[in-house]
Amino acid sequence: MNQDPALTADGSNGLRRTLKARHMRMIALGGVIGAGLFVGSGVVIQATGPAAVLSFALTGTLVVLVMRMLGEMASAYPATGGFYEYNRLALGELAGFMTGWMYWYFWIIVVALEAVAGARLLHGWFPAVAPWCFTLALMTVFTLLNLLSVRSWGETEYWFASIKVIAITLFLAIGIVVACGLWPDLPGGFANLTAHGGFMPKGPIPVLTGAVAATGFYFGAEIVTVAAAESAEPEQAVARAMQSVVARVLVFYVGSILVVVTLVPWNSPGIIQPYVTALAAVHVPGAAQIMNGVILTAVLSALNSGLFASSRMVMALARRGDAPHGIARLNRRGVPVSAILLSTAFGYAAVIMNYVSPEHVFAFLVDSYGTVAIFVYLLIALAQLRLRRRLEREAPERLRARMWAFPALTIVAIATMLAIVAAMAFIADQRLPLLFGIVSALAMLGGYAIRRWWSAPRAD
Repeated sequence: MNQDPALTADGSNGLRRTLKARHMRMIALGGVIGAGLFVGSGVVIQATGPAAVLSFALTGTLVVLVMRMLGEMASAYPATGGFYEYNRLALGELAGFMTGWMYWYFWIIVVALEAVAGARLLHGWFPAVAPWCFTLALMTVFTLLNLLSVRSWGETEYWFASIKVIAITLFLAIGIVVACGLWPDLPGGFANLTAHGGFMPKGPIPVLTGAVAATGFYFGAEIVTVAAAESAEPEQAVARAMQSVVARVLVFYVGSILVVVTLVPWNSPGIIQPYVTALAAVHVPGAAQIMNGVILTAVLSALNSGLFASSRMVMALARRGDAPHGIARLNRRGVPVSAILLSTAFGYAAVIMNYVSPEHVFAFLVDSYGTVAIFVYLLIALAQLRLRRRLEREAPERLRARMWAFPALTIVAIATMLAIVAAMAFIADQRLPLLFGIVSALAMLGGYAIRRWWSAPRAD
């Protein structure tokens, strides 16, 4: 295989390898437990009924397959920028450019969204303070954390992820105790799964619709492959992290959704806040405040991770000439200061938007970023399909963590993602996100054409 300087056994290129195995495990786990699970899942349950469990299982299985593909490539090549480099190597410069900028675009929107969401939660506790002040404060704090060192980012994310994992584990334990009839003053059992119109009250189509909607909730576990270049033992850390995340993705998501629809009737008005309502149903004191605290943790974790992922991706783009070279510069602590500041710019713009129009903050961008996430996963799967065959032929010793049942499961994952994109065209509330996602992809194609024109040699 042609050696690529960005895809060597040491892909750090000046970055400090200070993330430990415990950081990598929690980063992988915490990345998939986002605020979408605690809040957005209620929308899926309302539309699907108890069969929302199947929606999350379908999407979760797909995400597990993509994570395994990433684990294979990241353990072979722990490069700065992760799958941006793999896609570029396997599919060409255009695919790399598209992947890198789409991923950066996704996360800068997430950073802004989470800063606004966190401000709203804090405003609920401290109504005398304007929401835009909280947005500014959160952006400032997490910008400084990321500027300190990768270790400070990793340590913060470790504790955020730990809180989320502990909260979900306790929630699952409560659900099991209640279902078994061991909780005081509650009958137990699984009657709510079928008592209100059946397990699939609206038929099979909403189950598939719910799977489409749930896709964006899982996005984030791939950050561990971006962080691999800054871990002490990248190959082993990524392999172990991916092994731990595979089963737990399904347990945390599918298990907790099952608990929700067991404890609360799916057609209950309170299902729009599923976890708060479920805890209230079992008479946990202060259920709303407890879950708001957990949701705030999830929001801040996403904000923290989004700054890291977007800055490392734009740094990788700069090193390849897909962004201005100055963005890739590191300070003496191995921190890409320019990349971090550029990636926070949209978050600070959200402060202004939140001040001017707090009820309509960049809604037009929200409609595109979920589709962009699916496009990124699709490109990852296509890259793994091609890179795996090249590795088997030219460097089989690098295959330390192999994708299962290759190439069959990779092809199944690709076909499923194409089906999801196609299904969005036939689902009324998904057409606009699909349209905005396509427009975003076309804009990046235009960016690539400009980049090629700009870098082309000029005739004297």
